[in-house]
Amino acid sequence: MADFSYGRSRSGQTGRTNRSGQFGRSGGTGQGNRAGGTGQNSRAGGGSQGNRAGHGGGAPAAPTYVSPQTDGADGRPEADGIRLQKVLAAAGIASRRGSEALIEEGRVEVNGHIVMALGTRVDPARDHIRVDGRRLPPERRHVYLVLNKPRGVVSTLSDPEGRPSLADYTPPRLGRLFHVGRLDVDTEGLIVLTNDGELAQRLTHPRYEVAKTYLAQLDGVIDRPALDRLARGVTLEDGLVRPDKVRLVDSAGGRSLVEIRLHSGRNRVVRRLFEAVGYSVRRLARTRIGPIRLGDLPVGQTRPLSRDELGTLFDAAGL
Repeated sequence: MADFSYGRSRSGQTGRTNRSGQFGRSGGTGQGNRAGGTGQNSRAGGGSQGNRAGHGGGAPAAPTYVSPQTDGADGRPEADGIRLQKVLAAAGIASRRGSEALIEEGRVEVNGHIVMALGTRVDPARDHIRVDGRRLPPERRHVYLVLNKPRGVVSTLSDPEGRPSLADYTPPRLGRLFHVGRLDVDTEGLIVLTNDGELAQRLTHPRYEVAKTYLAQLDGVIDRPALDRLARGVTLEDGLVRPDKVRLVDSAGGRSLVEIRLHSGRNRVVRRLFEAVGYSVRRLARTRIGPIRLGDLPVGQTRPLSRDELGTLFDAAGL
């Protein structure tokens, strides 16, 4: 269990661990609410996604099915698709009557268009549906898990050397899983596990690579020039790396706790960055991948992604 309570800070608090002594007490699970969420708009607007008036970035496609009486926009017959209110109710958004009210109030979008006709039919596997700006992910046909990887575990589902691996922390009944975001054996924290190969490929592709946040415990008290140099970017042997954010969380007892966020997925990049400015990393954990937060998840445990987390992850991957 990662315990960073190495001394008292200036505020008189110990470390930056939660009550269970582990990484990542970052508050919540990356979910938004109607007043605004992680990377999403609420009805009042804001964030990176569009609000009720529509989304940016060009003209979106019309809903697949425009009414119960006519063919859909792609020419498919009216018998295709599922009534929108039924899809919302099945997803647990509201009861059938409550879902009808959401539609009539103009709070539901399909493919970027507000839909207010109760007979509208949709294909939940293809159409992008949002309620109050929050993406409703497709019906789950895959497994999506968050694992808090312990130190000493290799980021593979089998290891020829017999070392502890990710397979030791996932039920065999789930079958083959892909891991999103490799961590070296000495790094702990958040890994996403899924059997959705397309999502895993998107999230690791440079075009879609999402930001990752880490907490690093350093030997020595890091100074302002080193933090500034990190923020400006550091040229490593494989090129320039410029973090999105670098923040000193705490320093005491000859050690420092630094939060760093970056998009780069290069091998051991966080450790190499700190070494380049003269500091060695004593402990390292990943606390966030895009909208997914580690939160209070105990070390070695898994949990399923929530509906809102999965919706924002699909957006980040362009799916």
